[in-house]
Amino acid sequence: MIVYPAIDLIGGACVRLRQGDFEQATRYDCSPFEALGLFASAGAEWAHVVDLDGARDCRPRQHHLLASLAASTSLKLQAAGGVRTVEHVERLLEAGIERVVIGSLAITHPLTVTAMLDRFGGDRIALALDIALDEGRPMVATHGWSQRSALDLYAVAERFPTARHILVTDIARDGMLAGPNLALMPELVARLPAMAIQASGGVASIDDLSALARTRVAGAIVGKALWEERFDLTEALAYAGA
Repeated sequence: MIVYPAIDLIGGACVRLRQGDFEQATRYDCSPFEALGLFASAGAEWAHVVDLDGARDCRPRQHHLLASLAASTSLKLQAAGGVRTVEHVERLLEAGIERVVIGSLAITHPLTVTAMLDRFGGDRIALALDIALDEGRPMVATHGWSQRSALDLYAVAERFPTARHILVTDIARDGMLAGPNLALMPELVARLPAMAIQASGGVASIDDLSALARTRVAGAIVGKALWEERFDLTEALAYAGA
């Protein structure tokens, strides 16, 4: 399982949100360049970087910073935030981003996402689906979690047969340090065997990462717990088998 230490960016500063709420943002003194250096020193191979300004404004806002970060590190960067067009993806990939994350667009403009996958390939695009459980069904939320679609995660995944990576966030757990959804992850792995599942939301301890690794998900996004020094990244990478 790959551990993706996460950096969320507002105005170039590292922050963490609580359940996606911009009014509940915690800012950290560490710069994103320093954070990437620490991740690399710990032995990470990837980092997950989110342009929250872009996510809020529905268009990339910190492209130059993302390009500078990609040029500054040996880490592979998976980047998200405000990507809406094929051109947005192309610019990020040309800037050195390894994989671009697509969120609500998979619900609102599936043909655009299909065009992205056709042009750049399934390894360069990750679908990000934020879900809320409804009687056990993982229903997809959009627009910063303010809207619920009528589709569950499996129906959305079926739209994109060439997709290879899917990042799943349980919105009830994101930023809460309440533990990941260990009941849902094995179901996702079993029902979506062609996709590399990345689990996001709730990781609070080394034990959580070990438990996620046992579900056979391909990756885990680690954010708040890492920034609040709940555990050491080097240790986390070892326990996760990364």
